[in-house]
Amino acid sequence: MGIFNNMFGKNEKKSSTKQHKAFVNWIPLKSIEELDNISKNSESEAILVFKHSTRCGISSMVIKQFEKMFTDEHQHLKVYYLDLLNYRDISDKVGFRFQVMHQSPQLIVVRNGVSVHHASHHDILQTNLSRFI
Repeated sequence: MGIFNNMFGKNEKKSSTKQHKAFVNWIPLKSIEELDNISKNSESEAILVFKHSTRCGISSMVIKQFEKMFTDEHQHLKVYYLDLLNYRDISDKVGFRFQVMHQSPQLIVVRNGVSVHHASHHDILQTNLSRFI
């Protein structure tokens, strides 16, 4: 029965596999007023906004890989999570306020109230997070 257990999910070796520790402390972006906080806080540190579509396969893959990019060094970065399907109006305001055309998935980095970096789709995974510490 061992071969069937391995094929259909009962694999005891999985529990001993080293788990990747996630350092992303997602901050939900659920109100337009929060954009004022992002602008204000960006005066002293970089603020990241990740726009994600929960119905998009590419977006799901990219967000998982994005989380894996974070190391102990990046744990203090402020990263906002914007659910595009539930907060489309906020997504529109983000684009207008920071002068970035909407895409999904999308990463926008704000410093001193303006976008200093943005990337979409697989280009998000090429972002050097260390330069925003």
